[in-house]
Amino acid sequence: MTAKEIAPAKLNLALHVRGKLSDGRHAIETVFAFCTDGDRLSAEPADALSLTASGPFEAELPAADDNLVLQAAEALRRAAGVDQGAAIHLTKDLPVASGIGGGSADAAAALRLLTSLWRIDPAHASAVAPGLGSDVPACLLSLSARGEGAGDRISQVDLPGISGAPALLINPRVQLSTADVFAGWDGVDHGPLGDWREGRNDLEPIARAMVPQVETVLAWLSVQPGAGFVRMSGSGATCFALFDSDEARDSAVDRVPREWWRLATHLR
Repeated sequence: MTAKEIAPAKLNLALHVRGKLSDGRHAIETVFAFCTDGDRLSAEPADALSLTASGPFEAELPAADDNLVLQAAEALRRAAGVDQGAAIHLTKDLPVASGIGGGSADAAAALRLLTSLWRIDPAHASAVAPGLGSDVPACLLSLSARGEGAGDRISQVDLPGISGAPALLINPRVQLSTADVFAGWDGVDHGPLGDWREGRNDLEPIARAMVPQVETVLAWLSVQPGAGFVRMSGSGATCFALFDSDEARDSAVDRVPREWWRLATHLR
């Protein structure tokens, strides 16, 4: 038996930094959306837990012992009291440290994958997800949601017109440390998040200062015909545009500079 899961790319349609929490993390308000494409995981029954990887960004992954996928698997096995193992394979199609879920999406996909493989209560996955990272609960759901607290307190939301929207993701092939970007926050609360279309990404100015290519990508996306909404996701450096039609998006894909990573996809 082989189980398979997609780890959908995560987008922050808006991200407002509101302050600091008592544990040192930043208090945020965000709206998550997820793509139909992402990394891919598979697993087969085994006596022990193991992880192999392939794909265009395999070389950028941390060592297996430090990979969040194995950490998620071990946490789920302990929580559920499972004595089984699994041979997990990760096909890494998304760039690492790029603001679109990365390790969090992979960890969440591993939780879903092993819940199915081991035939255990999904409540165990929900219980261990927050301890793996602030984005993991949202990535476990992988549906449009509002995130508060550190982003780990989520509630599903209905975003009319979002499902099926053509999207183009672009990364200038520069990694950005989430911790470093958050550390650059100036401590100013610029107000709550209401309508995501009227919102902002408070991390974008910091990322632009650290990686000027972010501004170049945003400017490029903004002038593409049919791009109705353009923003940076998470702590960057991936930026995205939502298009009026598949045709407009696909036309833009043909013009993306060769040195940039790109993903033509849809929102779930």
